[in-house]
Amino acid sequence: FTLLSFLSVSLNHPISCPRFRTFILFYFIFSTGDITQKGYEKKRAKLLAPYIIHTPRNHAPPPSSSSRYRERRARRTHRSGGTRDDRYRSDIHTEAVQAALAKHKEEKMALPMPTKRRSTYVQSPIETRTPPDSSSGSEDETAVRRQSSVVAPQPQVNPNLQSPESWVNHIVQGSSTSSSASSTLSQEQPRTDIPLLPLTAHSENSAPPPDVTAVAPPARGPRVDLPSNAVVRGMSRGQSRSSMMETADGVPVSSRVSTKIQQLLNTLKRPKRPPLSDFFTDDAEEIVEVPQPDPNTPKPEGRQIIPVKGEPLGVVSNWPPALQAALARWGATQGKSPALTALDITGKPLYTLTYGKLWSRSVKLAYTLLNKLGTKNEQILKPGDRVALVYPNSDPGMFWVAFYGCLLAEVIPVPIEVPLSRKDAGISQVGFLLGSCGVGLALTSEICLKGLPKTPTGEILQFKGWPRMKWVITDSKYLTKPSKDWQPHIPTANTDPAYIEYKANKEGTVVGVAVSKVAMLTHCQSLTQACNYCEGETLVNVLDFKKDMGLWHGVLTAVMNRIHTISVPYAVMKACPLSWVQRVHIHKARVALVKCRDLHWAMMAHREQRDISLASLRMLIVADGANPWSVSSCDAFLSKFQSHGLKPEVICPCATSPEAMTVAIRRPGVPGAPLPARAILSMGGLSYGVIRVNTEDKNSALTVQDVGHIMPGALMCIVKPDGPPQLCKTDEIGEIIINSRAGGNMYYGLPGLTKNTFEVIPVNANGVPIGEIPFVRSGLLGFVGPGSLIFVVGKIEGLLMVSGRRHNADDLVATALAVEPVKTVYRGRIAVFSVTVFYDERVVIVAEQRPDASEEDSFQWMSRVLQAIDSIHQVGLYCLALVPANTLPKTPLGGIHISDTKQFFLEGNLHPCNILMCPHTCVTNLPKPRQKQPVGVGPASVMVGNLVAGKRIAQAAGRDLGLIEDQDLVRKHQYLTEALQWRAQTDPDHVLYILLNAKGVTVGTATCIQLHKRAEKIAAALTEKGSINTGENVVLLYPPGIDLIAAFYGCLYAGCVPVNVRPPHPQNLAATLPTVRMIIDVSKAACILTTQNLMRTLRSKEAAASVNVKTWPTIIDTDDLPRRRPPQIYKPPTAEMIAYLDFSVSTTGMLTGVKISHAAVSALCRSIKLQCELYSSRQIAICLDPYCGLGFVLWCLASVYSGHQSILIPPFELETSLSLWLSTLSQYRIRDTFCSYSVMELCTKGLGTQTDLLKARGVNLSCVRSCVVIAEERPRLALTHSFSKLFKDVGLSSRAVSTAFGSRVNLAICLQGTTGPDPCTVYVDMKSLRHDRVRLVERGAPQSLPLMESGKILPGVRVIIVNPETRGPLGDSHLGEIWVNSPHNASGYYTIYGEESLQADHFNTKLSFGDPHTLWARTGYLGFVKRTELLDASGDRHDALFVVGSLDETLELRGLRYHPIDIETSVSRAHRSIAESAVFTWTNLLVVVSELCGSEQDALDLVPLITNVVLEEHHLIVGVVVIVDPGVIPINSRGEKQRMHLRDSFLADQLDPIYVAYNM
Repeated sequence: FTLLSFLSVSLNHPISCPRFRTFILFYFIFSTGDITQKGYEKKRAKLLAPYIIHTPRNHAPPPSSSSRYRERRARRTHRSGGTRDDRYRSDIHTEAVQAALAKHKEEKMALPMPTKRRSTYVQSPIETRTPPDSSSGSEDETAVRRQSSVVAPQPQVNPNLQSPESWVNHIVQGSSTSSSASSTLSQEQPRTDIPLLPLTAHSENSAPPPDVTAVAPPARGPRVDLPSNAVVRGMSRGQSRSSMMETADGVPVSSRVSTKIQQLLNTLKRPKRPPLSDFFTDDAEEIVEVPQPDPNTPKPEGRQIIPVKGEPLGVVSNWPPALQAALARWGATQGKSPALTALDITGKPLYTLTYGKLWSRSVKLAYTLLNKLGTKNEQILKPGDRVALVYPNSDPGMFWVAFYGCLLAEVIPVPIEVPLSRKDAGISQVGFLLGSCGVGLALTSEICLKGLPKTPTGEILQFKGWPRMKWVITDSKYLTKPSKDWQPHIPTANTDPAYIEYKANKEGTVVGVAVSKVAMLTHCQSLTQACNYCEGETLVNVLDFKKDMGLWHGVLTAVMNRIHTISVPYAVMKACPLSWVQRVHIHKARVALVKCRDLHWAMMAHREQRDISLASLRMLIVADGANPWSVSSCDAFLSKFQSHGLKPEVICPCATSPEAMTVAIRRPGVPGAPLPARAILSMGGLSYGVIRVNTEDKNSALTVQDVGHIMPGALMCIVKPDGPPQLCKTDEIGEIIINSRAGGNMYYGLPGLTKNTFEVIPVNANGVPIGEIPFVRSGLLGFVGPGSLIFVVGKIEGLLMVSGRRHNADDLVATALAVEPVKTVYRGRIAVFSVTVFYDERVVIVAEQRPDASEEDSFQWMSRVLQAIDSIHQVGLYCLALVPANTLPKTPLGGIHISDTKQFFLEGNLHPCNILMCPHTCVTNLPKPRQKQPVGVGPASVMVGNLVAGKRIAQAAGRDLGLIEDQDLVRKHQYLTEALQWRAQTDPDHVLYILLNAKGVTVGTATCIQLHKRAEKIAAALTEKGSINTGENVVLLYPPGIDLIAAFYGCLYAGCVPVNVRPPHPQNLAATLPTVRMIIDVSKAACILTTQNLMRTLRSKEAAASVNVKTWPTIIDTDDLPRRRPPQIYKPPTAEMIAYLDFSVSTTGMLTGVKISHAAVSALCRSIKLQCELYSSRQIAICLDPYCGLGFVLWCLASVYSGHQSILIPPFELETSLSLWLSTLSQYRIRDTFCSYSVMELCTKGLGTQTDLLKARGVNLSCVRSCVVIAEERPRLALTHSFSKLFKDVGLSSRAVSTAFGSRVNLAICLQGTTGPDPCTVYVDMKSLRHDRVRLVERGAPQSLPLMESGKILPGVRVIIVNPETRGPLGDSHLGEIWVNSPHNASGYYTIYGEESLQADHFNTKLSFGDPHTLWARTGYLGFVKRTELLDASGDRHDALFVVGSLDETLELRGLRYHPIDIETSVSRAHRSIAESAVFTWTNLLVVVSELCGSEQDALDLVPLITNVVLEEHHLIVGVVVIVDPGVIPINSRGEKQRMHLRDSFLADQLDPIYVAYNM
């Protein structure tokens, strides 16, 4: 079963079987984990046990884990009145939802609740908590909420809750976040109903933590090398990771976060074998396919539809030749007759405009527009020009005058909404409309003009995206009376545009529908005939008079028939919802023009007025009667007001659209005639576009009412909504298209769009046009019922196409709002839209949350909405977000601006206060997980295959090291100790080292003789004070500087093995000292050499809190040593003896120490000397941490070997003086410099904007020939490019920056050097890379990843690319493990118990085929070799080595191999507020941790964006999103993220996250 089928089965058959009662729980338990049949039965039996014996009690849901940040809230008192919203209410819907939710009543949905830091969503102060401007505000929204001041007393804590087991049990049993994990916990003891408390209740009176939103985020803490769980590579297996994990799944039981993840895992489990139809596999190209169609899908079976004809449009003798003529006639003959009554804010009449006044004012305006706007001779407006009409809803009179004035002047009015600010929803789109219509002039009233936003100088603001506008005030006092001989020109209606009505489409673009003069007149005529309007009637209009039905009936048709219109503005409706009913009663109105919203509001306020009569109404036109949920509003209104004289036959729903104008309207009925029938349709059928009467399952039925017959004189067809306009079958739902003289003509100024909408010619099943008559697309979806009645089931713009099925946004809103009781959200403030993610549309629901809704209420409501929509619509929600009240963008009349809301969601500007992502349940089109095939082809066959195909074996080598003939040189270069002694004798005063401080001042130098003498002193101290024996290990604990170098050579002079260790950070001893202790213990050091300051730190009280300070080995402080010389300087008997140990913490948290022999040291130094052309007269600058790897070699060894001068810049000095490194390069005219990524990043972020300042200070980097980044990772191309570009302004050559590459087994494999070709960049296909293949693509190709060569291979080094499983060599451009052979390979891991197998595997490995004699070392990095077109120094084609990433770090997900850095790069691009991110996996869940550099209200915006980008670019579903403060992701000294350490902190709940989201 999939979840959907499971849900539908359980809903269609209400069986009281435990299997169905627990189906959600069940579905969550059995998952992707490889569970055997036996295990399945066992788990199933255990899970069902409690249900078979007895029904579990319905525990009250406890607060979530996030409630430890929150005191228990006061109980609320709700007003009982008006909690149902009959606008969206459908009894059928409500029953269906309740039935669906009843299935889940016993077990609340097993969703782990998100963890939120309390300050993330701070409620607004109570004064500002106004209920939002709701288009369906109910009484309980406007009522002031009284809060009970009595806090619920906290019961005694049950002692059972103290144990972690019962705690976990307690969490997973009763809450809305309960999980099937409970079934695996203790079930022996009987459960008692214990009062549930927030988790803080363990400590009796725990106050909530302070609000920390105002505290500046901490800077990133000191960079620390932290081994994860102290795993030492090379230690015996029995010692590592033994005591870490207590429970079966490796979850420390007391960990809160890990319990949640365990819950999430249980939730996400799926049947072992998903049906194959859900997946699509294409090994070469993973193009996602929609699942194969279900054979049981309903298909249309009827015959092809025949076009439906409306009644003929009658010809009445006194109909005017043009609408202006009608106004002229009434103005002259019926001048005293009232045309319009406007109401004030209280609902009382403000003024009445007569037909005489309307005519005279319109003529004055027409005259003024044509003759009085410019100077004497200049006419600003000509007939046919477009003019914007900007009038508020409260002033219909001014609008009427302006509209008819424009018609009389023959200019084209474009009514728009009044702009209130630059940030209005859709304001720039209105600018697009004005631009496409060529509008340069706006008419407005004086009051409105005063209210427009102004610049400080008093001019009207230039709105975003608007053309330059001239504003004209149309109040009577500013108009000029025309001369006696001037009369407006009133031609017979023709096809020229009369006015332009704006329309926003699904994407938010605002276009103008042009209506011709003849269409306007014909539409008025057909409305008059259909609605049977009579001269002198009274009409109450509650709709917007600027567009749509409000304009067509209340402004145009009204004038044609001399109707008296009473205009009820929106503001009045908000203040007095019954005002329109009162107006009908007072004026004995014959027609009322309303929306379902107005019916609903009138019902809410119905109790306030008893003595009203609606008996005068002959027609109650419901403008949104085409909405599926309008039927229940009409029914409810009728039942309430029938006693007030309302007749059932007067309710007239209609269907309209801006393009087709009125499509159909129900004609006013004859008293006593039977009411039209309803259609009860199957939701399932609807989603496939097929009409099926719902017979069996009333829960998934939709009841729709007809919207009457088609308009007089029109012809209608129904065509398929997508693709060519093919006629539908009779039982198929399609788009209604209309041919009529009374419809829109075009989208003004947009001919391309116009053709597709206004000039549609339907075709039959064979694609042959059925005629030559053009039809207009109405944008309405529907069908023709019995008796040619039209039924509308939705709009194209509300259509969500998910996995090939159609869902209507309004239906989903209705279902969400039927989840009672809605204490959580505002009813009218809910938006449903779809976003395209990973080749399909995904449904998103956004609602405004009430200020007093608790976290638990909200979460519970969200999970119930998920269930309801899943059950009724069989569609999974992708995201459900709740935002604070009054924050969603509004339309002018108070609805939600859907396209802006969608835009905010996609840009990360929505700022939700609660969010629930469900990608696991709704993303069903992921490619099938890759199955690793058994390797049937041996390495020999691969090699032969490559040879046959003409591919060479992927190997590359640096140039030869060459032989040293001169014996003196051999002696000099055999051991570093001899090289130093030789230099001290031959060139004693040559300065080898210069150490700078933060000010760039030299604080220490070392000549050859000084270094030699200090080393002697230290060697003497070691033998005397430390009584050290030859070969023993000595730890060097020094800050970066010359002391460290002297101590290193002192150890070599004494015959000890130095172990260089980064000193602990004095401000962060708790985190850094244990690592120091561990290296000291693992290396079995006999002594520690250090400075006085550090010695004091090691013995301090603070240190004692972290480690046992009494068991340190002998500590020798080398600051003030006596002048002694050792009896002799030690000379190793053989060069294979160990020179030093190199300890490092890898990014996976592994602590590894490797042995470097004397031979390796001299070979490495010689190799670097040749590659970088180093000799005595050269100067290099080093800004690196000198504790391990190549950084240590360059800092301590290379200068003594090659004789060049090294300028040492400790990287920590850059924190106080950012420009230190760059100004040093400029001051000393340095040609070669070495740095780390963290140094480069510091300079890029800190100095990138200050290049002008650097230039002014005289910094010039044109001298720099090579700037090499020392790293053990894939080159960070984006960072090196940014650095080169930013500092190009101060002379840095674009060719200077390059990278080096080393690993644990060989500290330096590549280094750019001074000669040879520039590093090259290639682009590889990321999809292939996940399959362990390399496919080179062009720059800019989709899914391409740029990789830069990691520098040139050093002299004496050979690399080969090997399949890590078969250990056979691979061909050129194939991805495999990089193996290296070189005289400076490390000798092996330093192990305590000498675990030789591990050592042999990594250091002395042979190929399984090809060259079986060479010994290789395995680097543990994936990469490939590519032969380039460039030539190297010897004239051969250059082989470039590309490093892709560390094997240890790769993530195996869905059978594919992912490199964390690729996912992190995508995540960091997702939103401007993401500073840094890191990913890791935990039991097959992908966890993304992102640092938030913006405000905390952005935190929840990141969750959907991160989920989207990882799904789109990597085809992975994120399991957990963790948002943390800046500086939380640990980074080591090389600038590498320590992901495993982060993972351990997360599982131990030590991150203090801002927000943790568990994606379902």
